[in-house]
Amino acid sequence: MKRILGKTCIVTGASLGIGRACALRLAEEGGRVALFDVLDDDGSALRDELRASGHDAEYWHVDVSSEASVRAAVDEVAAHFGSVDVLVNNAGIAGINKPTHEVSEAEWDRVQDVNVKGVFFCTKHVLAHMRRAGAGSIIHLSSIYGLVGAPDLPPYHASKGAVTLMAKTDALLYAADGIRVNSVHPGFIWTPLVAHLLVASGATDLDVARAELGKLHALGHVGEPDDVAWGVVYLASDEAKFVTGSELVIDGGYTAR
Repeated sequence: MKRILGKTCIVTGASLGIGRACALRLAEEGGRVALFDVLDDDGSALRDELRASGHDAEYWHVDVSSEASVRAAVDEVAAHFGSVDVLVNNAGIAGINKPTHEVSEAEWDRVQDVNVKGVFFCTKHVLAHMRRAGAGSIIHLSSIYGLVGAPDLPPYHASKGAVTLMAKTDALLYAADGIRVNSVHPGFIWTPLVAHLLVASGATDLDVARAELGKLHALGHVGEPDDVAWGVVYLASDEAKFVTGSELVIDGGYTAR
């Protein structure tokens, strides 16, 4: 079934983890995929993998914290593929793990630059293309920590809370243009970012650490990138034509408590 047939989909932070899974599933469902990342080797390898499987894909080196970089790449995507129909704002960093009183201005700003300004810049520059077309789907990857708090990673949690409300605001601003904007809220998903956080917190056996992390979820395990990617496919597709300003929670029951 080609649920995204003919749609041009930009995926930021596309090279690894959730972004990679989103790119693969959107392509399998018929989408033309524009891969944005700063990890050129991984991004180019994914492009080649998609092309080898018969999919239409291209890679752009994009620093989402730079408006000039984002603007140029989005315009190139539109020229290359002929449209911009879907934006998956996935690029993000965890940042420093310190209590608030120890976080420096530079440490705070770095997370906001990528996680918040990056979402802003990408959204801002796809909107002109989507408004001309009279349709579009913008999907922000927030987090369970865009809904609930935790005693760690203050800059990250602040950034994900911002992303949640940015989706709702733009859903209202651009509904009349036929543009839908939603946020996705994963629980802990087994990605390089999560593995890195566990190692940074002192874990020496990742299998044991993963099992312990899984216990935080009602289903008893952490998720896989595809668990999130299929939710993104739904929001990108016309199946979700009446869904905007919503929070799609994919968290194994973490926030149900």
